[in-house]
Amino acid sequence: MKVLGVIGARSGSRSIPHKNIKPLLGKPLLAWVTEAAKQSKSVTRLIISTDSPEYAEVAKKYGAEALFIRPTELSGDSIPDFDYLYHAALWMKEHENFQADIILRLPPTTPLCTPEHIDACVKLLEDDPEADSSRTITPASKHPYKLWRTNGEYLEPFLSEEFTGLKDAHNMPRQAFPKALSHVDVIALRWKTLVEDQSMAGKKIRYHEIPKTEAVDIDTDVDFVVAEELLKRRLSK
Repeated sequence: MKVLGVIGARSGSRSIPHKNIKPLLGKPLLAWVTEAAKQSKSVTRLIISTDSPEYAEVAKKYGAEALFIRPTELSGDSIPDFDYLYHAALWMKEHENFQADIILRLPPTTPLCTPEHIDACVKLLEDDPEADSSRTITPASKHPYKLWRTNGEYLEPFLSEEFTGLKDAHNMPRQAFPKALSHVDVIALRWKTLVEDQSMAGKKIRYHEIPKTEAVDIDTDVDFVVAEELLKRRLSK
């Protein structure tokens, strides 16, 4: 199969300015997932989709191809991942005569991503022709049955009793709930799922579960500290 890895790294982060190239253990953040993808056995082509020439040069240094600058209309902070992945997949077909069987979403904010995570997601689609996509998941840090929202003045359970089937679910032990999973890291999509069906998941989704010690999605300075500690532990083994 032709597998296209796409590192999506726009420059306009609000939480941490230039987050995607901020140093983490001596390397720009986006370098970690780039190196993992280069070491993968599955990835045929690896590109960066970015609105920044500076980011493009950083990605090239660590082994990705920087073939285009992402259009301005796809670079805002409200643009969903689908838009830049769809653009990248079609650009590669039109300009490189490369139509991927599988497109990988590889976020630079997940520096603990490993080649094994990537290869596992690809293999799930290779082994199951019926699957539309696959992704890495980890146990949710907080069960959704225990979450709250505000109706303006007061709090109310985020999920209603009608939905959960439980009275005061927020007061029950999590062991009483169905397992809740959170996505982090890789998404693998078939060409049909992304381009023809224009979906980021499809209906049949395979998964590869990873431990919490390999699941960090950086959004804050605290996340950088956590990622640094976990990477230090990994590298010391």
